[in-house]
Amino acid sequence: MKKVVLFLILFAVLTLVSYAQQEKKPVELFPIIQNGQYGYMDQAGNLLIKPQFDRAGRFSEGVARVMIGEKWGYIDDTGSMVIHPQFDEAGYFHEGLARVKIGEKYGYIDKTGNLTIHPQFDEAGSFFDGLARVISDGKYAYIDRSGKMTIESQSNRTGRFSEELALCKNLSRKCGYIDKQGKTVISQQFDRAWYFSDGLAKVVLEGKSGYIDKTGKMVISPKFEDAGPFSEELANIESKNRWGYINKMGEIIIEPQFDLAGRFSDGLAAVKLNGKWGYIDKDGKTVISPQFDQAVPFQNGLAQVVVRSSPPKFGYVDKTGKYIWEPTR
Repeated sequence: MKKVVLFLILFAVLTLVSYAQQEKKPVELFPIIQNGQYGYMDQAGNLLIKPQFDRAGRFSEGVARVMIGEKWGYIDDTGSMVIHPQFDEAGYFHEGLARVKIGEKYGYIDKTGNLTIHPQFDEAGSFFDGLARVISDGKYAYIDRSGKMTIESQSNRTGRFSEELALCKNLSRKCGYIDKQGKTVISQQFDRAWYFSDGLAKVVLEGKSGYIDKTGKMVISPKFEDAGPFSEELANIESKNRWGYINKMGEIIIEPQFDLAGRFSDGLAAVKLNGKWGYIDKDGKTVISPQFDQAVPFQNGLAQVVVRSSPPKFGYVDKTGKYIWEPTR
């Protein structure tokens, strides 16, 4: 009987702990600016980290890059400095590592601030799909998270990996794609090309934009004046100097009618009309009327917008258009 009672008590305790862990959600923080100094607010607009930094970026993998004076470091979501400012440049953490610049060279650090890959590159990108593109002496190569070169240096220009493929441009400036072994899997045949997103990539032939799949098959023929990557199953395209949206079959879902149009995120997309930016939903319905001078995609329920007074002021709106943080500078 005692064993049964102890088991029931232990089960109850473990259930409560598990429930508490499930209920505890990480606090989403957003950079704000007041009187020229940067701090952070939560999704409700509460100021959680007072403005004290000269520059600041968004949080990524639990930390955010901040600048004090002329050096970059990193803070956690309490505002504590976890990696003291020491870098000339600092990137976002991605796949556990962040690129940093010391003097004239780039390397990588982990979240403790340890240099896991010594600064040695002229340029360096973030890790995607386990690889990062680096440049040394004008040569492009890829390294893994240990710093080992996995795709040897080459003269061909390359882009970051996305969905297991990376853009590669030859000396004739034609674009194709390589896999993670460095093998050309889509021949260099396009005038321009972009990274894969939602399984498709934008390519340009004879001045027109279309889309290919990961086998290189043209699934949406080049017929648009310009286009963006697919996001949330839709892509922004330009036709007759107006912007609208298509689906993955190439069908126009939202008629071209905007001066400019951005990608969908959180179900909404920023569009520009008559010189001002607002937001539409996937039916093309205006949900936030054009009123901003700049607008970025929604992230975690909020979008940063810019109102140009002099100088410009930055604020945040929710998906109804309500200001969560009034524009400040």
